[in-house]
Amino acid sequence: MTSPTATPTTAGTVTGSVLEIRDLHVTVGEGDDAKEILRGVDLTVRGGETHAIMGPNGSGKSTLAYSIAGHPKYTITSGTVTLDGEDVLAMTVDERARAGLFLAMQYPVEVPGVSVSNFLRTAATAVTGQAPKLRTWVKDVKTEMDALEMDSAFAERNVNEGFSGGEKKRLEILLMRILKRRIAILVDTDSGLDVDALRIVSEGVNRTRAEGSGDDAVGVLLITHYTRILRYIKPDFVHVFVDGRVAEEGGPELADRLEDEGYDRFVSAAGVA
Repeated sequence: MTSPTATPTTAGTVTGSVLEIRDLHVTVGEGDDAKEILRGVDLTVRGGETHAIMGPNGSGKSTLAYSIAGHPKYTITSGTVTLDGEDVLAMTVDERARAGLFLAMQYPVEVPGVSVSNFLRTAATAVTGQAPKLRTWVKDVKTEMDALEMDSAFAERNVNEGFSGGEKKRLEILLMRILKRRIAILVDTDSGLDVDALRIVSEGVNRTRAEGSGDDAVGVLLITHYTRILRYIKPDFVHVFVDGRVAEEGGPELADRLEDEGYDRFVSAAGVA
């Protein structure tokens, strides 16, 4: 197995897109059953930066991701989310994707009857407004699949139907590589992956970050419970979520502390049962 390689930080040297989250409050449920999940989140992700969101179960990490993407389950009660100054919360889900947001879901859905190749080309057409040229498209997809160690026959399988956990996550990263969005939000990308699949998926994320520069630099928001993926994808910033708030922020060293200490002191300080 290849040893994890740290990715150099680029904080303070980028000129790409900026995702700004200010005092974000989010609830789930309706009426008397409504429960506040996010209780005032502030976060800025710039192109070229990798931010790791960590925290115990139920702390609001996934809620943040799905709220940014526009999942109807979540209600924004106050706060703002902007991408390069544009109001993300005023956009429909597809408009958010076209504006430059990408979401890799924790549990990708199956799409029976739709092949991976058709799915990828349809997605690329939807976000760019024009169909990719077939001559270059086939070559580009094959190159990306080879890099992710995906057999060419994979392209003719139905999307996520019968896929293993590792295959689903590789397809998410393939889609991220193909669509080339400005801010990539990755939810529990390491979930269910063996060591080899984790390395391959992480290398795909690192390539995306390394290839972008200037206005093309991609910002990554990586949501995870565990530090093992951070051995492969080196974050610039680590944010600890507890009870719907950012309890602490720091650099990569904060992830190392979490590996040794866990979340207990943050949970105790927040008074969470």
